[in-house]
Amino acid sequence: MACSKIFSGELPELLSEIIQYFRNDFSTLHSCILVNRLWCRLAIPLLWENPFSIIPNKNYFSIEYHKIRFIETYLVMLNDNDKIKLYEFGINNPLHSNILFNYSSFIQYLDTRLVGDCIENWVSSVKKNEKPSYIFLKITQNLDFIKFVYKSLIKMFIENEAVLHTFDIKIRQKYFDIVSELVLQSSNFICNIRNFYLESYLYENDNITPLLKFLNSNCNSISSLYISSSCNHKDNSKLIEYSSQLSQLIKSQKNLKKIFFLYDFPHSTLLNSNCLNTLNTIILFNIDFKNINFLNEIFEQLNVLESIHIIYCRSLDFNFIQQIINLTKPFKLKSLFVNKIFESIELLLQKSGDYLENFGFGSFKIYDDDDDDDDESESQLIELITKYCKKIRFFELYEFNIQNIYPSFNLIKNIQQNLNYLTIDLNYDFGMCFCDSDAEVSSIVLRNLGQILPPKLEYLNMSLVMNTNDFIIFLQNSQNTFIKKLIFSNIINGTREKVGQDDMLYYIKEYIMKKRRVKYFAFLNLFTDNYDKEELYDLKDEVKEFKLHDIVVQNYNDLRISRFIEFLKEY
Repeated sequence: MACSKIFSGELPELLSEIIQYFRNDFSTLHSCILVNRLWCRLAIPLLWENPFSIIPNKNYFSIEYHKIRFIETYLVMLNDNDKIKLYEFGINNPLHSNILFNYSSFIQYLDTRLVGDCIENWVSSVKKNEKPSYIFLKITQNLDFIKFVYKSLIKMFIENEAVLHTFDIKIRQKYFDIVSELVLQSSNFICNIRNFYLESYLYENDNITPLLKFLNSNCNSISSLYISSSCNHKDNSKLIEYSSQLSQLIKSQKNLKKIFFLYDFPHSTLLNSNCLNTLNTIILFNIDFKNINFLNEIFEQLNVLESIHIIYCRSLDFNFIQQIINLTKPFKLKSLFVNKIFESIELLLQKSGDYLENFGFGSFKIYDDDDDDDDESESQLIELITKYCKKIRFFELYEFNIQNIYPSFNLIKNIQQNLNYLTIDLNYDFGMCFCDSDAEVSSIVLRNLGQILPPKLEYLNMSLVMNTNDFIIFLQNSQNTFIKKLIFSNIINGTREKVGQDDMLYYIKEYIMKKRRVKYFAFLNLFTDNYDKEELYDLKDEVKEFKLHDIVVQNYNDLRISRFIEFLKEY
């Protein structure tokens, strides 16, 4: 009885809480708006809180919807003066004149780069589709027009009293001045942001200081702060001013829980700051620890720190390790990603191995010329992880070889009960040359991996040189494992025209589709000579057949975790 009352709309507060669980399930939200007026009123704000970040190949959104429909809906909502200017640029009949909601007031996430990308895609699609309702823009007008639309949308969000809780701004982006100018005129728009992403590769003409000052004065609600900074100013006073304002921003926050630094770690800022009793997560990416000598003093002061993530950092030497060992508090290292084994790593794992959940390494060969030493270092590192770390749930293995693949199998067996995300990738994305050993080691993986997988995985991504016989063995051996997101990249030596490839689709249907062993699936053939690609996602009839078995076929790049940093943001 209570359930029927909820879904009939008699208990709208509870229904609202239920629909909140579908926040990122756009297909379900789209279905909700068709039920009745109440359901529509509750679902629409969730569909429009982050429209610029919706990836076109996921769920129900088509490329046309992503590039055209929501941009055009916004344009209909422009004021009369802006519509006149729109007409002067050659847009004389925007679609969707029947607007049911004030969509611009719902936006809560704003990524300044994605806004520009979406507008540019929309302009391109207008030209490509040759819509009769538009007078086409001249090429020389494109940038001026895009900037006009960009400014009009941001201004409309502010005028309609939208309040952001996530603000992602990139300084070296051609629309930064537009955003900065408008934001500085309205304290309400970003005064309550909880997540702030700042990418500031500062050059001579870049000036982020006014925006930082504005935030320091008007916003103290940030809980997640992501700073990616690199300065190229010759004017040292500007560098000092930037660093000072950034430090002040960090110190002014009263509820800072997560902080991420890329390239630069303003470690002294954390000393005696307001976040000593709130900060629980620190993510350090590509930081050089060479001249940082009081890490133990910083970490001793952070009273509620629960996770530290070190991702491809440098100078993880004896000095760094010794500072960590000297801590009286636990060093809760949750993530460690490296591309070179470093001195005294065993001491670090002895202290923090019980906390480590995410581990991966890239190619060691970019650092040393001695391949034998590389192989030995990789194997040694994997053996140390196997020995000290029993809670690994995310394991990334790139550019593996025959020497280190068997220690990796031992690691997978050792962490089987916790393993949830696994990537085994030959890493051809970076233009590596094909060699015979790649086929050999790929065969070893396919013949041995299936039987050591856990009963359930959230994510498995394999990029290998696959032959049909080995592929069948893997499918047979892994039949007892349910994989929510399964991704295959089949590396084929040659070009589409030169290579007579085996058709694996029949076996995929037999062992995966018909047995419904996955929820989301992507399959890609990659030809090494010209990097031509064939995707299962492009075979529309096949995609429909998989859908009949409750399996969603997705674009390869949309489904895979391309960067652990992005995964960590969501996690």
